[in-house]
Amino acid sequence: MRTLDRYIFRQTLTPVLGAVAALTAIALLSQSLSQFDLVVERGQNTWTFLRITLLSLPQLAGMIFPIALFVGGLVALTRLQGEYEFTAAYASGMSLARIAYPIVRIGVYFTLISLIANLFLQPLTARAMRHELYDIKNDLVATLVKEGDFSTSASGLTIYVKRIDQNGLLRDIFIRTPATAGHDRTYAAHEGRIIKQDGLSYLVMRQGSTEQVNDQGALDHTTFDEYSIDITPYFATDDFLQFKESDRYMHELFFPNLSLPGIGGDWERGNWRKLYAEGHARLASPLYNLSFLMLALLAVMGGGFSRNGYGRRIAIAAAAAGGTRILGIVVTSVCASAAPLNILQYAVPLLPIYLCVQAIRKRDRMLATGGGLTAIGASGQLQPLT
Repeated sequence: MRTLDRYIFRQTLTPVLGAVAALTAIALLSQSLSQFDLVVERGQNTWTFLRITLLSLPQLAGMIFPIALFVGGLVALTRLQGEYEFTAAYASGMSLARIAYPIVRIGVYFTLISLIANLFLQPLTARAMRHELYDIKNDLVATLVKEGDFSTSASGLTIYVKRIDQNGLLRDIFIRTPATAGHDRTYAAHEGRIIKQDGLSYLVMRQGSTEQVNDQGALDHTTFDEYSIDITPYFATDDFLQFKESDRYMHELFFPNLSLPGIGGDWERGNWRKLYAEGHARLASPLYNLSFLMLALLAVMGGGFSRNGYGRRIAIAAAAAGGTRILGIVVTSVCASAAPLNILQYAVPLLPIYLCVQAIRKRDRMLATGGGLTAIGASGQLQPLT
């Protein structure tokens, strides 16, 4: 039996992994299109764009895995059924529950992988992505500097750059800083570069000059080979980094810091139900992997053999899977305002699993009693003896 178990396991796992790879590629493509404005509008490089796209993958896995298990399971089971692989297993005395064992094992493995990802990997990557997006959002220097345009920040700094090279080098720079001691100061340079050091932003200019009207009304003009100015004060912001529910670890979801002062504490106290709901969703969502695979198993093997295929049963199983997932999303949303209902987050994916197990047991009882005495018919399928 172990040889047959390994065979069924391999024949099912290969299409499932193929479906995971295909859906992951589609998800990454979709995510990359939504993040494309980082390059176009925010002036970020390709590596930043790719890093943010990849960091979103663990969050997408919760939606990818169940669908991949359902699709890959259908492909594998339909092929095995059509090639009479299961007929041989029945003829050897195996029950449907015994045949399903290596298939269900795949669902259990994916459930455990999803659970580990939800507990540790997702918050880790989500926090890293949140930091990246926060830095990009508050990188007002990169946002303000537009090639060929005069741009002015909220603090009054005006900057013009004729051209920005691919390596970040600024060509033909003109800057006017706000009034200091009653007078503005202007800078003009052949080239320059914005660098960050110790959390501060500096504009290092080369081959340029600076002018300012002094207290006597005369123009002070100075040339320089290299000159740097701290532009951090001109781009100060009062924004702060706030981790959302998806960015938090489990202990932060179930034990929020309600005594935290300030804006952060106000958010914790006002959203603790949402944090609880997210925590339970992290624990419950991996069950959809097993639920979807069990529905695929029942769609193909839960009824008699059909020469016309299993389109009707597969359609019913697909509708059940889609309805289950949609209901789970609705329940999670409702639990964000009603904490006692969080038990329903586990009930939604567990109900299809329970019903599928009962259907498999019923199918085995039908084969073992009444028409349970079977023989191989001319079609190669098990036929009841009468």
